[in-house]
Amino acid sequence: MASGSKKVIYAALAGNGLIAITKFFAASVTGSSAMLSEGIHSLVDTGNQGLLLYGLKRASRPADKKHPFGYGAELYFWAFVVALLIFAVGAGLSIYEGIQKVLHPHPVSDPTINFVVLGAALVFEGWAWWVALKEFRSTKGKRGWMQAVSDSKDPTVFTVLFEDSAAMLGLIVAGIGIAVSYYMNIPWMDGAASIIIGIILAGTAMLLAYETKGLLIGESASIETEEELAQMVTSHPAVTIVNEIRTLHRGPNDVLLALSLDFENSMIVGQLEVVIADLERQIRERFPLIKRIFIEAQSYKDHIEVATEQGDQI
Repeated sequence: MASGSKKVIYAALAGNGLIAITKFFAASVTGSSAMLSEGIHSLVDTGNQGLLLYGLKRASRPADKKHPFGYGAELYFWAFVVALLIFAVGAGLSIYEGIQKVLHPHPVSDPTINFVVLGAALVFEGWAWWVALKEFRSTKGKRGWMQAVSDSKDPTVFTVLFEDSAAMLGLIVAGIGIAVSYYMNIPWMDGAASIIIGIILAGTAMLLAYETKGLLIGESASIETEEELAQMVTSHPAVTIVNEIRTLHRGPNDVLLALSLDFENSMIVGQLEVVIADLERQIRERFPLIKRIFIEAQSYKDHIEVATEQGDQI
């Protein structure tokens, strides 16, 4: 696992842990529902970063007899759990607290401490967000932001980026809600801000769940990688036709590759073994992320017949 991913998580973990404590303190002093929701938000985010670190550790375990392809996909599972926690705990409690405050409004006391805490939180969250943004931009290339998220195979970076983006938006909403509630004497606006924070968290959670679900089910390597693989294999003098290329990300840095190739008919078994070993060596040198390679020697005609029987796309 790239050290950049862990750096992003550690930055967010440190910031959210400190922020959660100060938010809960401010909420207890002023009685603000919006500030309490923000404290819950930061506490959930802190727990989420812990789960991502746990997922990284679990995913790094070597393959064994029970899991012959390794544990890389476990990171995707824990990233999906993070999305569920944001929705169930963060969004659920924030909306519930906000509704209670709207139904039973009570004035917020002097909000000065709230604004101090929100300002400090904005600085911490902004720093963690900037670290995640830089890491994400290093892999984004020329793609659009949402396309880059859709193509990304490392959920740790875009999860932290989305969490911190939602956090900064929530801080702004909390500040506005508290200010309107206190200075305009509209107590229920504090609860309304809490509800809006919950809605922001729910939207973030659904987006993260959608993206991590695809990774959990299994996504292929990038189109560029598969096209370059096809060109490399086709250029080998012993290969006549590339019947099929199938890739599967088992983790951000772990790709499984299955190739169906039609070789020159004149080769004997010993020559074919040498060619396959040579292809595997070239592929591993060019694509370090590809950890496991399976090459099948199959005529193009037989491949078409089998694919047609199985209903596969040719």
